[in-house]
Amino acid sequence: MSTPHLADFVKAYDVRGLVPEQLNVDVAWALGSAFAQAVVIPEGATGVVIGHDMRPSSPELSRAFAAGVTAHGLDATLIGLCSTDGLYYASGALDLPGAMFTASHNPAQYNGIKLCRAGARPVGQDSGLATVRDLAQELLDSGTSAGPAEVASGEVGEGDLLADYATFLRGLVDLSSSRPLKVVVDAGNGMGGHTVPAVLGTGAGLPELPLEVVPLYFELDGTFPNHEANPLEPENLRDLQAAVVEHAADLGLAFDGDADRCFVVDERGEPVSPSAVTALVATREIAREVATGAKAEDVAVVYNVISSAAVPEIIAEQGARGVRTRVGHSFIKAEMAREDAVFGGEHSAHYYFRDFWFADTGMLAAMHVLAALGEQDEPLSVLTAAYSRYAASGEINSTVTDAAAATAQVRDWAAAQGAEFDELDGLTATHAAAEGADATGDRMWWLNLRASNTEPLLRLNVEAADVATMKRVRDDVVALVRGEG
Repeated sequence: MSTPHLADFVKAYDVRGLVPEQLNVDVAWALGSAFAQAVVIPEGATGVVIGHDMRPSSPELSRAFAAGVTAHGLDATLIGLCSTDGLYYASGALDLPGAMFTASHNPAQYNGIKLCRAGARPVGQDSGLATVRDLAQELLDSGTSAGPAEVASGEVGEGDLLADYATFLRGLVDLSSSRPLKVVVDAGNGMGGHTVPAVLGTGAGLPELPLEVVPLYFELDGTFPNHEANPLEPENLRDLQAAVVEHAADLGLAFDGDADRCFVVDERGEPVSPSAVTALVATREIAREVATGAKAEDVAVVYNVISSAAVPEIIAEQGARGVRTRVGHSFIKAEMAREDAVFGGEHSAHYYFRDFWFADTGMLAAMHVLAALGEQDEPLSVLTAAYSRYAASGEINSTVTDAAAATAQVRDWAAAQGAEFDELDGLTATHAAAEGADATGDRMWWLNLRASNTEPLLRLNVEAADVATMKRVRDDVVALVRGEG
């Protein structure tokens, strides 16, 4: 097999490659060796904690990575099956750099690696991943297959932190006094089938909670026999939606393959916008901070440019400070650390917590939703209505040959409508009607148009005060982007 070109599958935030053509034991060893040299040793860490998901190749790849690490005299702790946020917990609790073997929601033929520094601090293209990639490529190209002979080999140990992870999360959100709730959980044959019984059930030996969990696809199976473990795609939510209605459940939860993202379905089987979840959790976290004596104006919450306009409005209504940032976990995490933000949310259903080392954890967000629902008697659809104020298009992708020209056309169109602009992440145009509706009949609307970093795509998000305005703006802009206007 020819030497893979790592730049083809070492992306901006992580590694995602085909097995074994791109990601195999030799590549995993080289990446482990490079990670040790470029990140672990310079930071003065003594070892690395390594976890993996349920994909068939994950155990072998994680062991090869550990061999690359220990070749440099560092220790490797293998914690076995875990979710990505379980690996972040281990990195934070043990204060060690970490590696998680997963391709998240990608199809079965893929695997990958998510890397972090001690304390779950991110490693991305601009924070060490490019250096790791280039050094690993040098090792592969030179045929190096062992660490430096003069360096003593480190030790490989094993541990299971699932119960500790579950205990830690329960310490952050107390569900013991909730009213009884029935919740359907679709794990998609991913790691949610491993973590949900431990956190929400008694699988890790913790006390029983007032929750009846109805499991869907909890069997760990990296071939994903039932549906892709990507709840962002509506078709992958259909089984959960039907089961919530069938079982007369209070809500449904869907996790992606590595269980770091969580999507919520209400009692009617209707999806709850991740922006509404962001606003709900933000309200709870702000209130918790204020209850400890903090001033509301000193509490920061981070959100990205495609979050609903309701998110900053609700943060401001709580007296706290909203911080807007670019799409992408590295930007969210960096901004949260800079602002010491208590919480951060992305419209992709990634949720970040200061008390979880600024890392993302879908499980903790799910627990906040359960707690908010269980503290009052209204159904989830009523509870979340207060956080769902506007009509949204969802993300619409268009293949383009000249993204800059298409964006310029949209800018001209929006300028003619009296919109204001910013370019924090792509082009954001905002139209704010002063008195309900302007002369064209428009009320408030905004759009964001962003170019993909990896494909010839433009990504469009539109939100408006009403459905009719949203559809008009959406249709006009899509026609312009696709050359149909």
